[in-house]
Amino acid sequence: MKLYSTKNPATRVSFKEAVFNSMPQDKGLYMPVNIPRLEDNFLNHLDEYTLPEIAFHVAQKLIGDDIPADDLKEIIADAISFLAPAVKLEENVFVLELWHGPSLAFKDFGARFMSRVMSYFLEKGEKQLDVLVATSGDTGGAVALGFLGVPNTRVTILYPKGKVSDIQELQLTTNGQNIRAVEVDGTFDDCQALVKQAFTDKELNEKFRLTSANSINISRLIPQTFYYFNAYAQLLKRDINKVVFSVPSGNFGNIGAGLLAWKMGLPVSHFIAATNVNDTVPEFLKTGVYQPKPSVATLSNAMDVGDPSNWVRIADLFKEDAEALKTQVTGYSYTDEQTLEAIKFIFDNYNYVACPHTAIAWQALRDWQQDNYKRDTAGIFLSTAHPCKFPDVFPESIGGKVDVPEQVAGLSKKQKHATALGKDFAGFKDYLLKND
Repeated sequence: MKLYSTKNPATRVSFKEAVFNSMPQDKGLYMPVNIPRLEDNFLNHLDEYTLPEIAFHVAQKLIGDDIPADDLKEIIADAISFLAPAVKLEENVFVLELWHGPSLAFKDFGARFMSRVMSYFLEKGEKQLDVLVATSGDTGGAVALGFLGVPNTRVTILYPKGKVSDIQELQLTTNGQNIRAVEVDGTFDDCQALVKQAFTDKELNEKFRLTSANSINISRLIPQTFYYFNAYAQLLKRDINKVVFSVPSGNFGNIGAGLLAWKMGLPVSHFIAATNVNDTVPEFLKTGVYQPKPSVATLSNAMDVGDPSNWVRIADLFKEDAEALKTQVTGYSYTDEQTLEAIKFIFDNYNYVACPHTAIAWQALRDWQQDNYKRDTAGIFLSTAHPCKFPDVFPESIGGKVDVPEQVAGLSKKQKHATALGKDFAGFKDYLLKND
């Protein structure tokens, strides 16, 4: 597999180099030189394959010989060891539950695959790998569990003070071992900026072997395509072959993976980018003007991103036909009040508890279907996190119906450990240098 930088198409690096470098020095993002199209015979018979089988086929097509087939199968079997069921709520409306992994969030797909790929490529005697990750909520917990105890790696998680839920914070700060947490007095965008600046700092790169576990890393993006193919496979079993995906979107890695799957041949009729009031992309899709803005705190905190990193990847996928992007993707944005109304509607009508991110995706699908309904096309909205992670969002009548998994119930007994820092890079750099 060869990759190039979105800022320099002439670049050529290997998959291993892209995984470890995470972000090119020119501050672009890595993209595959060739996006293979999967065989029609495979796509038309997806319903005959299991999730791990689908994942192996898709990953092998992208990665090629960089990881031998038997090793890749082992990585996938270990990383993707949980289900992602598409649950029917009503005719032509399905919820894709992506929170059945260890951290109860869709980020488990990317984090577990990436950690195992990095461990596979690490050779004995090599310099310790320092993994930096910014989180707006769920990424940190998934990365922490994905890398916990992985030899010769150290993970530093940056999260915005007071802007993640209590359970999310405990998932970030109670691991110990090779996982450490930094509480930044700022927003997710500030955390993300610190990570990006670290990758281009000469002194830090000479001292440390830095990489990222954010969705800017290509090894996070690839496994997120798996559940799009698998969702389609589940609908094929119901004799449905036309589908629209509604994706709760923050840093736009999730929908970016869906569009990569589409480029590989997955027959998706349309994508819906659902955001909260951090609506940089929906506004672009309406006006044609891309204008990043400071992020605003909302109930759907994992989507509080004002300048989504992965948008450059999506733009790159459509660089030869920019107008096709607006044909294939529609954007919607919602306030906290609308989010709460959606949560209540979903519970009252389906007896289903949706986290705030999931509720936004449902609302966007509902609004899109009202204007574009087709009897032969099903809508799937992505449920990205277990509702137990957001107990303060729900009224008692709904919150009391949430089952709390055992791994969450035990978190409150653990001690939080985090280093408090400001949002200035000098302070973060000093922390890294003094805590080698």
